[in-house]
Amino acid sequence: RGYPIDDRIAYTKIERYNKMENNTQFKITYYSNKDKKHITRQGKWTDQCRYWTSKAGNKLMTYFDMDAQGYRTAKGSWKVRL
Repeated sequence: RGYPIDDRIAYTKIERYNKMENNTQFKITYYSNKDKKHITRQGKWTDQCRYWTSKAGNKLMTYFDMDAQGYRTAKGSWKVRL
């Protein structure tokens, strides 16, 4: 409606994964601003994971990183493979 088309597409993709159940394992790939490259990690969905929007309007996904054994947040765009 009043949003750019890419925002609507991003929300559509989020809605698809919004129904993930606890203990679902997946691979997530996203661009790391810190490392300046694309990163793929093994993730797990827990009750502390969520999709959300920051105060600045950035789309975020918090997930449990099984490689680092801690929570991480992907920002912007990401790809999830079950």
